[in-house]
Amino acid sequence: MMLQQHLLFVLYSFCGIVIKEAATKNKVKGSQAQFPITQNVTVVEGSTANMTCRVDYNDNTSLQWSNPAQQTLFFGDKKALRDNRIELVRASWKELTISISDVALSDEGQYTCSLFTMPVKTSKAFLTVLGVPAKPEITGLSRPAQEGEDVTLTCTTSGSKPAADIRWFRNDKEVQGQKEVNATGRSFTVRSSVHLKVDRKDDGAAYTCVVEHVTLGSLPHQVTEVLEVHYPPQVKIVHSVIVPQEGQYFKLECMSKGNPLPEPVMWTKDGGELPDIERMIVEGRDLIITTLNKTDNGTYRCEASNHLGTNRDEFVLYVYAKDFPGTTTDPNALTQHGPDHALIGGVVAVVVFITLCFIIVLGRYLARHKDITRERQEMWFISSRKTLALPIITL
Repeated sequence: MMLQQHLLFVLYSFCGIVIKEAATKNKVKGSQAQFPITQNVTVVEGSTANMTCRVDYNDNTSLQWSNPAQQTLFFGDKKALRDNRIELVRASWKELTISISDVALSDEGQYTCSLFTMPVKTSKAFLTVLGVPAKPEITGLSRPAQEGEDVTLTCTTSGSKPAADIRWFRNDKEVQGQKEVNATGRSFTVRSSVHLKVDRKDDGAAYTCVVEHVTLGSLPHQVTEVLEVHYPPQVKIVHSVIVPQEGQYFKLECMSKGNPLPEPVMWTKDGGELPDIERMIVEGRDLIITTLNKTDNGTYRCEASNHLGTNRDEFVLYVYAKDFPGTTTDPNALTQHGPDHALIGGVVAVVVFITLCFIIVLGRYLARHKDITRERQEMWFISSRKTLALPIITL
């Protein structure tokens, strides 16, 4: 009897150990399987964020999503927070997925998924919201600049997160700017400035500000401003004929540049008005002489003005006789009179005459000097003979 009781006790003890070990294994397995799983989410401001929480095994335990302020958003399929942007996507024993539409920067933070076991198990998911930079604006061009003026162009964009990058281009060439970043709440305001001393070469130059950001991809924001620079006129006269001759059609073009454009230009001859308005016609910037003659010789001036100054250019016209022999095609002859052969001949004749006069005077001087020398020699000879003829006085 004692032996039977002892065997029964051993059997019960063995069964208890087996049952206890099996229960312990099942408890550990269930605990591991019921741990919630989440993932971090990154979205662009204004889009929709989907937050998902999963478990591999669930014994009818509810899942819950909470926002960074620890406010319950959904408990199972039951909505807890009155926010029309938050909706239920999927709810089951193994998954709870919600969506947040029109995401704002203020929605960023750490969200919590809770599994209500004993004890409660949680998993964290961080929602990152990227701020889209606003379209840039260029300031500093409130009026046309004047040549030599210092100008600062500033490009500004706000609302970016992280801070945007700004690049400058002058036409198609990149130029360096000075960047400044300021935090405004959860986003950033970025400014970049370029400094330049403008001249007439900058008139019409296009300065483009390009804003690059991760939210914009390959389509960056950009804005362009075209510089307007005022400067005084530049004037140059261009002629239509290399060697102007009598009877020809002749045109002088006044090439004037300036901003504002100098209109109209003024033509004068030898400091006065054009003498023959029937043959000398002004059309815009051009002075046309329909038929050249010798009376057209002289200095022609074109003058152009705007509010910044006045400039002028001159052209000396010499009209050659038609088919005149020896007519030169040297362009330098256009700004000076041709050679006067009569004048040259006269100068040569005067030089020859003076030379002959000098030779005659010199000859006469030499001849006279020769006669005086001969007379002096004869007088000396006579005087010498008289001295030799004197009697010798003996003491």
